[in-house]
Amino acid sequence: MLSFPSKKERHQQFGSVPPSLGTKPCQKEDMMDVQKTEQDFYFDLEQVGICRVSYPVHILSKTTPQHQTTSAAFALSTYLPSHQKGIHMSRLTEQLHSFYESGKPLDVNSLKELTAQLAKQMNQPSASVQVSFPWYMEKKSPVSGKSGLMHATVQYEVHVHEKNGWTCHVGCTTQVTTLCPCSKEISEYGAHNQRGSVSIQVEILEQALLPDDMKAVLLHIIESNASAPLYSVLKRPDEKKVTEEAYENPRFVEDIARLIAVELYEQSWVKGFQVECRNEESIHQHDAYAKCSYQKKL
Repeated sequence: MLSFPSKKERHQQFGSVPPSLGTKPCQKEDMMDVQKTEQDFYFDLEQVGICRVSYPVHILSKTTPQHQTTSAAFALSTYLPSHQKGIHMSRLTEQLHSFYESGKPLDVNSLKELTAQLAKQMNQPSASVQVSFPWYMEKKSPVSGKSGLMHATVQYEVHVHEKNGWTCHVGCTTQVTTLCPCSKEISEYGAHNQRGSVSIQVEILEQALLPDDMKAVLLHIIESNASAPLYSVLKRPDEKKVTEEAYENPRFVEDIARLIAVELYEQSWVKGFQVECRNEESIHQHDAYAKCSYQKKL
């Protein structure tokens, strides 16, 4: 039977020492507030805050599952003028936790409320919130109707300025099937295909009538302009359907970027956009890449 000293004695043996009495105050009202120091600190800072903050969020979706709880990555920041040394960053996490406790679904409107509250609590003329999260949707295979969950990454970015007003962006990143038009044209027996990654970011026109579920609209725009969508469950009849659909709709990365750009341009609520497409080439070690940006002249 092994015998050991007490836990306290073991900790002391491994280097633990009692707390120092110290001379600095322990009460908040007696502590020096370094962040409130005011003098000439040379430059204004457009954004100061915290990032890579993981928090659970509630998501509403037009597709099944319509109610989701997922984990989101937040970045919260405010403006800082040159005469102020710093901000009280703990207030940012306090506001984020209040947002979480409110139970409000994460969307552009609720993020506007959070962003405005940040600017008010920090007593600054502007504030920004960025957030990204996985959004899940049920997809049925095209022939057998077998269900499975897929996901896309959704991003929101909301910025408010007391003079310039609001700027809001929403983005969607997902994967698709692409089939090479050149390979189809020159090959006797078929064409090589690959999995492509497509990312779109749009700036929302502030006064426009927004769709009920922007993320669903963006996902549809991506998938409907690729060679074929992806599915989590495919039986043999489904696989036949998907590969034949891809063969009927060959796409270069250039094609996908341009087709998506056209459809985004046609959306009345979109002020500007950026499209990025990347194909993991099946016959090369490198990827194929295309990018397109546009800002409407209103």
